[in-house]
Amino acid sequence: MSIKKLNPYLFFNGTAEKAIALYERALGAETENVARFGDVPGMDAPSEHKGRVMHAVLRLGGGLVMLSDTMPDSPAAAEGNAHVCLDFDNVADMTQRFEALGAGGKVTMPLQDTFWGAKFGTLTDAFGVQWMFNCEHKAGS
Repeated sequence: MSIKKLNPYLFFNGTAEKAIALYERALGAETENVARFGDVPGMDAPSEHKGRVMHAVLRLGGGLVMLSDTMPDSPAAAEGNAHVCLDFDNVADMTQRFEALGAGGKVTMPLQDTFWGAKFGTLTDAFGVQWMFNCEHKAGS
């Protein structure tokens, strides 16, 4: 297969920097790269938009999430039909991160045991990004 990996790309309306801070704090994301519109040679971004995030890469566990602010004349929809799914191997860690990311957002399904043998829940964070949290129960637990 020629596809090497799949990375979600999230768009924000001038709040990408705040979202990065939330994902670092709530999920333990590690920021690997942040480029701003003002960093692009030859790009004539208005001064009030030079600090907007043009592209950022965050490492979450074994995966990457990329994100960007849009330009003000091209706003992104606040919510869509996609969710970012996080799979955990520790229920206590998942619960802590679920609560941290849900603060200021909306829990759409509290963490609960499921018929497929996992603890699962969903939320929409303070920036309108929809998240799924899943932790499979280990045999005998």
